[in-house]
Amino acid sequence: MPATDRLAELIELKSRVRRGTDPTATARQHARGKLTVYERIELLLDEGSFQEIEPLRRHRSSGFGMERRRPHSDGVVTGWGTVHGRTVFVYAHDFRIFGGALGEAHAAKIHKLMDLAADTGAPLVSLNDGAGARIQEGVTALAGYGGIFRRNTRNSGVIPQISVMLGPCAGGAAYSPALTDFVFMVRETSQMFITGPDVVQAVTGEQVSMDGLGGADVHAGVSGVAGFVYDDEESCLEEVRFLLSLLPQNNREMPPAEMCDDPADRPNDALLDLVPDDPHQAYDMRAVIEELVDDGQFFEIHEGWATNIVCALTRLDGRVVGIVANQPSSAAGVLDIHASEKAARFVSLCDAFNIPLVTLVDVPGFLPGVDQEHNGIIRHGAKLLYAYCNATVPRIQLILRKAYGGAYIVMDSRSIGADLSLAWPGNEIAVMGAEGAANVIFRREIADADDPDEVRAQKIKEYKAELMHPYYAAERGLVDDVIDPRDTRQVLISSLDMLSSKHAQLPARKHGNPPA
Repeated sequence: MPATDRLAELIELKSRVRRGTDPTATARQHARGKLTVYERIELLLDEGSFQEIEPLRRHRSSGFGMERRRPHSDGVVTGWGTVHGRTVFVYAHDFRIFGGALGEAHAAKIHKLMDLAADTGAPLVSLNDGAGARIQEGVTALAGYGGIFRRNTRNSGVIPQISVMLGPCAGGAAYSPALTDFVFMVRETSQMFITGPDVVQAVTGEQVSMDGLGGADVHAGVSGVAGFVYDDEESCLEEVRFLLSLLPQNNREMPPAEMCDDPADRPNDALLDLVPDDPHQAYDMRAVIEELVDDGQFFEIHEGWATNIVCALTRLDGRVVGIVANQPSSAAGVLDIHASEKAARFVSLCDAFNIPLVTLVDVPGFLPGVDQEHNGIIRHGAKLLYAYCNATVPRIQLILRKAYGGAYIVMDSRSIGADLSLAWPGNEIAVMGAEGAANVIFRREIADADDPDEVRAQKIKEYKAELMHPYYAAERGLVDDVIDPRDTRQVLISSLDMLSSKHAQLPARKHGNPPA
């Protein structure tokens, strides 16, 4: 065959692979409100940048009728391209082929791509739309998943790993997204669960739909598995592109900085009105963050889960920072099991990828209760403590109002290694609130008084004056400076600039043993 004919044959073959060999399968995909695999990749990557790997790979199974169905690509598209000009590796299930189910060849393609991403130091994005393990291939399919899980774990903290759920993900397949740094989901089209509704009903008698069991809103608001949820694939993939613009390529690089038109010395007069003086009055911490950061833009993670704490990636003077902040408008901003887990994972992520941390503190303590204690608030709260103590990136604590008890310590206090601790003039740092402290310390005196309410009020006033005045912690070196709230943006940027050359190392060890 002449070379020109061979070339024409190759071009036609690759074109067929991209189109799909079954037009009705493409039509069914669109009828479900879902894009095809190449349409998704085109939305994710810069135009014309995708370079595919192994588009002609086929499975070699011969049983259960598989010998008659050997489509090219074997149900997964792998390759690399760019996002905002930087290299990104991507693999995407093709639901039109075997329902995107994973077999031996399918897994081998993913393994190769994951190894390339690790070796070259570039982010990995998976576009998940698959029916789990390919039953016809038996244990080899299960072994394929094992290879993915091992690489997810090896690459953790080395390169950013992002899972985008665009269809079903059931059984063992769900563990790969759970091992990655970020999980995106789309309402009505993506679901994740270990056992499906039919199995749940057979075993427990509970009746539940696929979305009710493992849909996007369930994982974004109840289980905490998904960090982001969107109404359509287009907006979801656009936000993945934005997230990648905030992350470094790998753990050896700094996050990408940008030119900033928002003045570093912009005064924050609005903060005087945003944060009430009364420590019991609620306000929205997001408004504070919006006032402080560049152009008021930040990217919140797990917005619908553990809403009593806010975790967000943003920029200050063009530099990427991670913000952890108590949220007084939700459960008064207390720390509980879910808030501790959410913040701990975010702190670890920022530390792994060289993202400085700013912690905004307004916390009344840990949430009391039998349910919290029995479900392990001690163990889960220790996760956040461990994450902060283990972090070597620049760390700044800012106390806006109150910081009571163990929660004050855990929210990146100087005693656990914050590089700088700042406070506003209205700060109250103490073992507990003045009312509770007075009732404990002076309970006999109050009980024996002719007018207990008057004595209680006097003792509360005395406790505040002696141990909770705004300069108490600063006088003892636990707060580095009490600052004018209007100068907060300028002080944070100046402090982060000073800390940009920070170099800290943990003791030599194989790895730590964080609370489970």
